Amino acid sequence: MTRRLVPSRAAVLASAALILGCGPAYPPPPETARVPVHDTIHGVAFVDQYRWLEDQDSPDTRAWIAAQNAYAERIVGDTPMRRALEDRLAALIDVSGPVHPRRAGEHEYFSLRKKGREVAAIYRRPAPDEPDDRPLDADADYEVVIDPLEWDPSGTTRAAIRDFSPDGSLMLYSVRDGGPDEVEIRLRDVVAGRDLPDRLPEALYGNVFFDDEGAGFYYVHRSRTEGPRFRYHVLEAPPSADVELFGEGVGPESFLSVSRAGDRFVYAVQHGWARSDVYVHDPSAGTPPVAVVTGAPARFRPRFVDGELFLLTNLDAPNNRVVAADLDDPESDPSNWREVLPEASDVLVNYHVADGSLYAEYLRDVSTRIARFDMDGAPTGEIAVPPGHAASLRLRSDGSALLSLSSLTAPARVLEVDLETLEADEWMAPQAPFDGADFELTQVWYASKDGTRAPMYVAHRRGLELAGDAPALLYGYGGFNVSLLPRFDARAAAWMERGGVYAMATLRGGGEFGEEWHRAGMLENKPNVFDDFVAAAEWLIASGYTNPNRLAIRGASNGGLLVAAAATRRPELFRAVYCGFPDLDMIRFHRFTTTNNLPALLEYGNAAVPGEFEVLRTFSPYQQVRNGVDYPAVMLAQGDLDTRVPPLQARKMTARLQAASASGLPIILDYDPRAGHAGGRAFSRNVRNAAMELAFLMGQVGLVPQS
Repeated sequence: MTRRLVPSRAAVLASAALILGCGPAYPPPPETARVPVHDTIHGVAFVDQYRWLEDQDSPDTRAWIAAQNAYAERIVGDTPMRRALEDRLAALIDVSGPVHPRRAGEHEYFSLRKKGREVAAIYRRPAPDEPDDRPLDADADYEVVIDPLEWDPSGTTRAAIRDFSPDGSLMLYSVRDGGPDEVEIRLRDVVAGRDLPDRLPEALYGNVFFDDEGAGFYYVHRSRTEGPRFRYHVLEAPPSADVELFGEGVGPESFLSVSRAGDRFVYAVQHGWARSDVYVHDPSAGTPPVAVVTGAPARFRPRFVDGELFLLTNLDAPNNRVVAADLDDPESDPSNWREVLPEASDVLVNYHVADGSLYAEYLRDVSTRIARFDMDGAPTGEIAVPPGHAASLRLRSDGSALLSLSSLTAPARVLEVDLETLEADEWMAPQAPFDGADFELTQVWYASKDGTRAPMYVAHRRGLELAGDAPALLYGYGGFNVSLLPRFDARAAAWMERGGVYAMATLRGGGEFGEEWHRAGMLENKPNVFDDFVAAAEWLIASGYTNPNRLAIRGASNGGLLVAAAATRRPELFRAVYCGFPDLDMIRFHRFTTTNNLPALLEYGNAAVPGEFEVLRTFSPYQQVRNGVDYPAVMLAQGDLDTRVPPLQARKMTARLQAASASGLPIILDYDPRAGHAGGRAFSRNVRNAAMELAFLMGQVGLVPQS
């Protein structure tokens, strides 16, 4: 294997500065006042110089944000690279996926963002006499039911269908004003084309659905201070008169989902991501809910199937299984449950039931596998899924199914599957203009610090010479039982098109290898996640793909914590970091009560608990920053209206890194006044954000646009 000399950080700095158009050196960041605040937590002293930035609405904080945004724009610049990236990303992102209309009355309703529009609208079309499951024509002139652009021309307000009354005359829908996770629930007369007075105020809402008569609706409500509550609302009555059916005593760190069959409801209460309860309730009988299982160190996903209560669970099955509980005796011991689908060596992530068959979606080495079984659990065939793909199945009433497929080198496409033969034909061709034939995707295995082996996907142009100098971008997440699958990503595609290597590491804390894998990266085991990520980076370097002056990392949310922890632990290992919407101050995290962050304490740990504090202090990125260290270039991104991850953390971390870093590399903050954790961004803003991120990272590692 031929190796080249690794350029110095100074040389890369100079070339990157020229690419970004900002001369031989970067301008200094705006000045940030230091106002020390002293804390002693469990006997350990801390000094926080930037506590004042926690006051989001103060004039000083607002002025600081404006200065940081101006600085970020100055560093990245309005360069040819950025403009080219915006054009390319717009082409890759501005596509329509499969849309599945929902019949209500004489119409079919659906949400669709047409090409070039800033946000999706709710449309309808006359319902055909026979089911018509052909792909929707995104250019067709459908009737507009609700267009959020009429309320907010900026495209930061969204509307989403929740449910229809049995006769199809009424529609429940939610409105999300900007970035907060909280939404408002509204009721619309779709015949008259107007909203009715019934309205639920802005809050966190789970299941929302009509009763059988259309006289009222049920809903799950949760606030930042009150746990989830299941309630019933009578139409035309004030919300204050709503009846609470379930939830008393359940705290704000928990979630509630509700399923229904006839007069019976099943309540699944999830306490964090590793413990849950299940109850069955028949309110019409006037009896209280009956506990099926409580306090179990496991997750349960219940549903009614042919008069039985099916439970997808990891109880006594780390890779998950499906069991059936007796609805006539729901309090019976779990040992009496009938096993429908036993645990397998692959991780069961979902299942579907149709015509006496179970269709089970599994993960095998971070790739989807779909198998069919009869109702006794005997295998009866498989639906072919190519290796290295993420897939999901959607059953249809005509005896067929739609199979969605994508990979890092293959844009999403949809196949129609005959459930008799399990053969598939193309139903919707890939919409994104990307030819994966020019790229290759491989899965490699690396060893973490403690010897644990984990897989990583690596993608790049065919024929890449491994000379240790390819610009590489490493992505990870590692938490909350989330499985990071190799789905198509426009950022990854744009990176690879310009000659870069894109890598996606599987990390403990996720769900890719079942519950044991998840628990190996939560609470006291959270440091394993950072060890895994660092080991993945070291593998890329040792295997001749890249070197520290060419290696960038990116992550968002829990992934933002990941990359910040990695960069503060091993700053010499990385050249550039994108840290989006991150959790960073884990020592004070439990005190940030203005957002919906309490459930995360059950995954991260709570610094109010001495033992958990001792773990958190070993990796909390904000407290790990040290003065005079050569930190990588860092771009932090956050939204002012994020009600899930406290945005104050990104503000403080930006100030701390700008003051501490001795590398001369830029530390910038891109701060959106309307965005939240997963909303509040119009299409054009999403394109702009992605282009700014990539322009920053590419400039730092010397990845230039295609000629």
